[in-house]
Amino acid sequence: MISRKLRQASVSGFTLIELLVAISILAIIAVLGWRGLDSIVRARVSLTAELEQTRGTQISFAQLENDCAHLAGVNLLSSHESLRASQQRLVMIRTVYEDNQPSRLQVVAYRVVEGVLSRRESNTTRDMKVLDADWQNALNESDTMPVVELQSSIVSLDMRTWNNDENTWRIAGSDIASDSSGSVNTPRTKSVPLKTGLEVSMQLRGREHPLLKIFLLGAA
Repeated sequence: MISRKLRQASVSGFTLIELLVAISILAIIAVLGWRGLDSIVRARVSLTAELEQTRGTQISFAQLENDCAHLAGVNLLSSHESLRASQQRLVMIRTVYEDNQPSRLQVVAYRVVEGVLSRRESNTTRDMKVLDADWQNALNESDTMPVVELQSSIVSLDMRTWNNDENTWRIAGSDIASDSSGSVNTPRTKSVPLKTGLEVSMQLRGREHPLLKIFLLGAA
């Protein structure tokens, strides 16, 4: 009699209410788990994008610093324009040094198009006619120089230059105030201030404040 009752108890299953309660508990656990996983995925995507943005900024500023430090000075371009900046574009002439080779000159151009900052550079040369042609093409954006993308998600890029003669910052412009053609063969007048510093303000998408950095021109 006792063994029969034990067998009946062992084969008895869960009631419908118990199954519904168990299913409800599992459903709640599944929803909580999905929300937690979704939050982790979203946080990872956001962190990855932020790290990529930071990496691009570091590369951009490091490259800008190197180019500005090697800006061609008056000893090489005493009567030529060496830098021209605007809100979304920067064109400069820099010196390039190679082992067992004389110093050469190179045109470097930065610009922002559709939120992407890119850099272009010409072949090095010691021929002023070739340099002038590269300069003009870079200003007109008709050059065929290879493009390297440095940073994306840029909302705005503002630049100012420091002029020792004026002892103040001014918004972009040219080294040659009276020159409208952009030729590097225009003489520099004494009344035109010499640029010694470049201030770059970069506003990135999703950032409350712009990133600001100042570069010395021709420091190397």
